[in-house]
Amino acid sequence: MARPVVVERHAAPLRQQVVKLIREQILDGEIAPGERLLESTLCNAFGVSRTVIREALRQLESERLVTVVAAFGPVVTVLTQRDIESIYRVRENLEGLAGELFALNATDQQAKAMIKLLKRMEREFLHGSVGSRDTIKSEFYALLLAGGGNDVLAETMAVIHGRIALFRRYAFVDDARVAIAMNELRHIIDAVAVNRNADEARKACEAHVRLAGKLAVEEYARRLKEGVPVTDSVA
Repeated sequence: MARPVVVERHAAPLRQQVVKLIREQILDGEIAPGERLLESTLCNAFGVSRTVIREALRQLESERLVTVVAAFGPVVTVLTQRDIESIYRVRENLEGLAGELFALNATDQQAKAMIKLLKRMEREFLHGSVGSRDTIKSEFYALLLAGGGNDVLAETMAVIHGRIALFRRYAFVDDARVAIAMNELRHIIDAVAVNRNADEARKACEAHVRLAGKLAVEEYARRLKEGVPVTDSVA
């Protein structure tokens, strides 16, 4: 059930604020996969109109965090193991290409920026909070894609990353997994920015995603057992 939150009335549209609040509660696991999203309950929780709630749910549906089930209504999207594996298989190939393109196309300035970013990641990712880990990992991907110079790849990866937002949070919570991920990121940055080795870069990025996909399947299955999903719909 959505946690009641007072929505501030300021310049940002109410819809954007409500989308952010519901999204955060889904990603943090406060609203479980399969849980029904009743308009009346959400209206009471956030103190906004049904119109605002409907607009927010449509936005979250476009992000694949919400699924509308016929004759039932909107629920938090439930994925199957096959769904997750399929998403990560695509992600593996895309990120491998991103690493390869950075090694081949990035400017010297972008390569230096990536090496500089690694020093920050040693603090803000390895020893940071969930929020700081999320923020600096996003910076890493933004720089990786900018250096690759392929706008189509960047747009496609933005869609994929939107669909795996839930799983990224899992990885940022566990310190042991963060330490493993940090080691993987060192290998990636060494390959793409220091050695500028396209083949090594692709392999390092693919290995990082393969391990992330395994974690996603295991953790998502565990969390599903903690709730009672009401649908087997596919995202």
